[in-house]
Amino acid sequence: MPEPLLEAKGLTKNYGHVQALRGAAFTVFPGEVVALIGDNGAGKSTLVKTLVGAIRPDCGEILFNGEPVSFGSPAHAQRSGIETVYQDLALATDLDAAANVFLGRELLRRGIRGRLGVLDRATMRRRAATAFQELGVTLKDSEAPIAALSGGQKQSVAIARAVAWASKVIFMDEPTAALGVVQRERVLDLIRRVRDRGIATVLISHNMPEVLSVADRVEVLRLGSRVAQFDATRTSMKELVGAMTGALSHGVDAS
Repeated sequence: MPEPLLEAKGLTKNYGHVQALRGAAFTVFPGEVVALIGDNGAGKSTLVKTLVGAIRPDCGEILFNGEPVSFGSPAHAQRSGIETVYQDLALATDLDAAANVFLGRELLRRGIRGRLGVLDRATMRRRAATAFQELGVTLKDSEAPIAALSGGQKQSVAIARAVAWASKVIFMDEPTAALGVVQRERVLDLIRRVRDRGIATVLISHNMPEVLSVADRVEVLRLGSRVAQFDATRTSMKELVGAMTGALSHGVDAS
């Protein structure tokens, strides 16, 4: 097995008397889809936020490419090739798809116009269209505001934006929540395409059938600690639920 790309060891995080993380561990290998699952309150959100620099753990270690790292902010993690697709998508609904892909990373025109802050909209739209095409994303009207798109199309834009800038890891928080069956399958196919590009994907989800259909590995968090790791091709929904609830206490690799 290759060396881990991103790894957490012994992370703890307390909020007053509440222990959100209790020596949590997590591992991401290059070019895989690893699912992070756990019941509500298991510490998934806190763990992800520590891994992408949104919060600092009280103690523990994060390794990136085998070296200790401390991301001071999500922007710091982004500069290292780590992107996050949040459940609320964080899209600017009054802007079109291309503008959202380049949100916060806008391209300026060359020369005096660029120095005056004039955006190079043509180049941004061309590069965004290429990114959508490479991922198989089809938009009915690429110049329509995001607010006019379907839920699945909005999710596709958010994922395409992450892929456009990520070189190492993408975290996806419940990417199929509130989507219909057809839209859900398109998003899952998009996740497979991301993996095929060699980018590791961390899928945070409560949908066990989806987890088993798209993930290579599954890591289970319970009460702030990693309690199990599974090969997705050799496990079942019963095992996953058992690990999440504590009903399964044997035959589990939680190393």
